[in-house]
Amino acid sequence: MSEARNIGIPVQPPQRSCSDSCCPFHGGLRVRGIILKGVVYKKKMRRTVVVERQYRIYVRKFKRYERRRSRISAHLPECIDVDVGDVVRIGECRPISKTVSFVVLGKEVAG
Repeated sequence: MSEARNIGIPVQPPQRSCSDSCCPFHGGLRVRGIILKGVVYKKKMRRTVVVERQYRIYVRKFKRYERRRSRISAHLPECIDVDVGDVVRIGECRPISKTVSFVVLGKEVAG
């Protein structure tokens, strides 16, 4: 089992090892840019999950907040186990495909 490398972000490295070249812990993928938190919405693609994040925007005209959501496709390394409904942390990386520019860094602990 190869040791997970330090990616410079305070997340718990995975216990398992993998041979994925697009894994930030065991491959050569660099994580840079923004770090987001969201809920896994879909897990139907191979090595890719759709993460939904909800946020609020203030509307000045009505002096109220409105809820918005965005769905982001993120690469899921083989060494990280997540399921639909899990809260995960994703980090921005180089474009892996046409729609994927984020990678799953780990599952958030409830509490």
